[in-house]
Amino acid sequence: MMAHQAQAIRVRGLEKSYEALHVLRGVDFDVARGSIFALLGSNGAGKTTVVKILSTLIKADAGAGSVNGFDVATQAQSVRETVSLTGQFAAVDEILSGRENLILVARLRHLDDPDKVADDLLQRFSLTEAAARKVSTYSGGMRRRLDIAMSLIGNPPVIFLDEPTTGLDPQARLEVWQAVRELASQGTTVLLTTQYLDEAEQLADRIAILHKGRIIVNGTLAELKQLLPATTIEYVEKQPTLEEVFLAVIGNDDAAGNDNAAANSRRDN
Repeated sequence: MMAHQAQAIRVRGLEKSYEALHVLRGVDFDVARGSIFALLGSNGAGKTTVVKILSTLIKADAGAGSVNGFDVATQAQSVRETVSLTGQFAAVDEILSGRENLILVARLRHLDDPDKVADDLLQRFSLTEAAARKVSTYSGGMRRRLDIAMSLIGNPPVIFLDEPTTGLDPQARLEVWQAVRELASQGTTVLLTTQYLDEAEQLADRIAILHKGRIIVNGTLAELKQLLPATTIEYVEKQPTLEEVFLAVIGNDDAAGNDNAAANSRRDN
């Protein structure tokens, strides 16, 4: 029955505060099974807090969330078994080779034939040629791709990618984008947090903009672009970019709002 549920992730009314700082103020969204959902927002908007709650690392003050049919508050162990989390900083062992990293994780998860698991993932993420090299020799993009590959061992149906391209150069970002597209093409549900507008535009089936602890818009790229009228210049229709939509919907923050964002940034990175 659970496998037929349309939504892999459901979030209703999530709230989270740190002392007097309200990081989440009632967050609601759904993520369809097998889709890429981008949670887009500035530094300190609360993106990482949402991911930490959904991956059971912290508890919400109010509201509810479920992943793959399991409640994050009451069925935390089942949630942990069904999701994988890849953060902003690769969790790979630099002393080992790429292949050795994958084999180690496969053994820790008691999978049959760890060697085959490793080789299949190396092939899938275009790392076969670098398989025997120490990770210390890898580029930033290669490390992040290996990190994503490691998080897929055991075939989790849902993966959280928390700002996966932070600190990467443009070529490395493109490599990671391709890896994320590969995930979705294989049926994995991806919740992606990002502060990069082009990343959300390139990858996501749906985009939610998180601002001051609330989702202020949520839709497909086409739906978000309809929030702003197209402009006509010399009879050529110009569609608004996601950047223009983002800036229009969040508006101009007052000084207090900027102070809150700065405080959030210290808490939520």
